[in-house]
Amino acid sequence: MKGSPEMADTLQTQTGNVSACEPQSLSGAEYIAGVLKQEGVKQIIGFPASELFDASAALDIPPLIARTQRVAVNIAEGYARATSGKELAVVTVQYGPGAESAFAGIAQAFNDRVPMLFLPTGYPRGSEAVSPNFESRRNFSHITKWCETATQVEDLPKLMHAAISRVRNGRPAPVLLELPVDLLADKLDSSPVRHLRPRRSIPQADDGEVAELVGRLLAAKNPIVFAGQGVLAAGASAELVQFAELLDIPVMTTPNGKSGFPEDHPLALGTAGRARPTTVDHFLEKADVVLALGTSLTRSYYILPLGEDKVIVQVTLDDADLGKDYPIAQGVVGDARSVLKQMIAHIADNQLSLAERPQVARTIAELRAGFIAKWMPLLTSDSEPISPYRVVWEIIQAVDPKTSIVTHDAGNPRDQFCPFYTASVPGSYLGWGKTTQLGSGLGFAIGAKLARPEATVVNLMGEAAFGMVAIDFETAVRCKLPVLTVLLRNDVLGGYARSMPIATRKYGANRMSGSYAPIAEALGGCGECVTQSGEVRPALLRGLERVAEGQAALIEVVTHEEPRLAGLW
Repeated sequence: MKGSPEMADTLQTQTGNVSACEPQSLSGAEYIAGVLKQEGVKQIIGFPASELFDASAALDIPPLIARTQRVAVNIAEGYARATSGKELAVVTVQYGPGAESAFAGIAQAFNDRVPMLFLPTGYPRGSEAVSPNFESRRNFSHITKWCETATQVEDLPKLMHAAISRVRNGRPAPVLLELPVDLLADKLDSSPVRHLRPRRSIPQADDGEVAELVGRLLAAKNPIVFAGQGVLAAGASAELVQFAELLDIPVMTTPNGKSGFPEDHPLALGTAGRARPTTVDHFLEKADVVLALGTSLTRSYYILPLGEDKVIVQVTLDDADLGKDYPIAQGVVGDARSVLKQMIAHIADNQLSLAERPQVARTIAELRAGFIAKWMPLLTSDSEPISPYRVVWEIIQAVDPKTSIVTHDAGNPRDQFCPFYTASVPGSYLGWGKTTQLGSGLGFAIGAKLARPEATVVNLMGEAAFGMVAIDFETAVRCKLPVLTVLLRNDVLGGYARSMPIATRKYGANRMSGSYAPIAEALGGCGECVTQSGEVRPALLRGLERVAEGQAALIEVVTHEEPRLAGLW
């Protein structure tokens, strides 16, 4: 595949009147920027200093400079997830302290299974292993799926091709290529227009595996689908709906997979997180066979465990997932969309008789109605301080789920929001449920807005989370990425008193203080503080108006601490 004429013209301008099809003398940084241009990269995210910023800017790839390296990586994650990995998310940071500070973000992305290209610079060759210099290749190896250092500038063509190929193929995860600063200044005689863009391979199951999968599900009395993020990454939501309707089989999702199956569908159970709706508990308890589709089946405190009595069949891109945390009756390595299409075709080609289960949808509707009725007193509470569930309810009323992307932060905001928000459009909800670092939601929201500027992006977080990343609210302002942040303020670390009761009682270790709307104003955005229940929705609507006008907004709501969680109370 040859590069575009525009790329050749750009490189000619940069290097003189040399044909783009002939070897050209470019610096390492210029070569990498040229490859990113060939790959259609729309921006390079990070925090200076990195030689890649200028080299990319010369090719009209703008920088997005965050205030902190961790949030820069969170932004890249939000971007990658909002595009389902179809667009290359690229992050670069300075060697030493920059790479050190990015570690948490890469760890989060690794646990969230997010494909991104991480290009930290490195110490000059020869000094990288000298203590206390931080060598990315050595330190990031267990939170990336490929982690290498370029040692010769002539190796950049094959290393960049290998890195991008690994971003696009196999299990989604960050891919790291460390770039020593002296190597980035070295010259090489190679043209980025010769870069062959790696394509995504889409593995399928074989016919025997498909027949066995379908046979198990048809023979089951109460089968259930447990859909993960792989459904979103494969763009398989339509096929999952078709399959579920074909078999009258209910579908629940992982936290990361929320929105992969439309939650307003009659067969939708909701999300099987730590906090979850009644529909999930009811059908999971009855289930005899679980089809784990596009999920690693990772055990986590934040994901509802499957019972030991379940027969589990698993479809995943990564063979290392098979039997990792649960014993499985059958494991298939394949793309979620491909395998769904194969199963649908197998049923049609073999004219298999399907058991009709009309009572499934009826039971789901009854349970869903009862669940909402039980929680409605909290969702519509007029208490002061305000109930966080009232805030959740008002967000649901104010936001259009068809045109919005919502996310949350870790802790109570996630557990209070996820069971009640109906994600009806694929990719309209960025959930997360393995490692859950406080503050990640803000970067995810900014990245989602970067990927889909037409969408309204809303982020729900607590004051502890905002305190960790608040300064990056200015990144949303400066970069003209208007997101709405809804902040729950109750002046405590919600739920943490249980883990440190003595320290809380004697020293108030769970206490926090501060006002946050003024911070948003000081950083150039819109800030408003709400203290009365009846003012929550008008404030949200004003915030959404400001976002639509292009201004980042923060609505701070003074709430009380609320220990009651769906599925746990």
